[in-house]
Amino acid sequence: MNKKAFIFDLDGVIVDTARYHYLAWQKIAQELNIDFTLEHNELLKGVSRVRSLDIILELGKVEASQEDKNRWLIQKNEEYLSYLVDMDQSEILPGVIAMLTFLKEKNQPIALGSASKNARPILEKTGIMQYFDVIVDGNDVTNAKPDPEVFLIAAKLLGAKPEDAIVFEDSVAGVQAANIGNMTSIGIGEETTLYEAKYIYPDFTHIDMSFIEGLINK
Repeated sequence: MNKKAFIFDLDGVIVDTARYHYLAWQKIAQELNIDFTLEHNELLKGVSRVRSLDIILELGKVEASQEDKNRWLIQKNEEYLSYLVDMDQSEILPGVIAMLTFLKEKNQPIALGSASKNARPILEKTGIMQYFDVIVDGNDVTNAKPDPEVFLIAAKLLGAKPEDAIVFEDSVAGVQAANIGNMTSIGIGEETTLYEAKYIYPDFTHIDMSFIEGLINK
């Protein structure tokens, strides 16, 4: 059996913590009288916390000191973490466990490649840490997606060449990062948004395991 490297993004792919990020950012936006909608939130997908704040401030044409920015960044993270307290396995998106189980049965190396600095506590709370051979998160990288750094590190730690890595992503920046890194990109979400991905599925329940087997044996 061939061995590939299967790399999963976290937010919006494994768990839907994207809505918690949205609620936390929205709270800060409201305090600053900035109109921040779900549509605006799409701009923040796969983007670092620092850059996300800058985007929101740009939306509201708000100038701020570094001191203010630092305070809001801490506030946002505390707000976000407060939503995670009650997280459990029910937060895992449909079909994810079946996919992880299948890959384990096929003896395929699995990594998490996420910009989130809270990846480990989320995996622990949802009870799926044991599926991952390697975890690369926001604490391990310096460059944000679409830079492929997070995926390149994950592939290397799994002992795979980039062309043998398959990346599951829900953000445009993440798909671009996989493509730039010479990996197979699988978009999870809307075709209109993720059209740059090599393959696109609405969610994991739409992925046939024979397709995955085909990727493994390629």
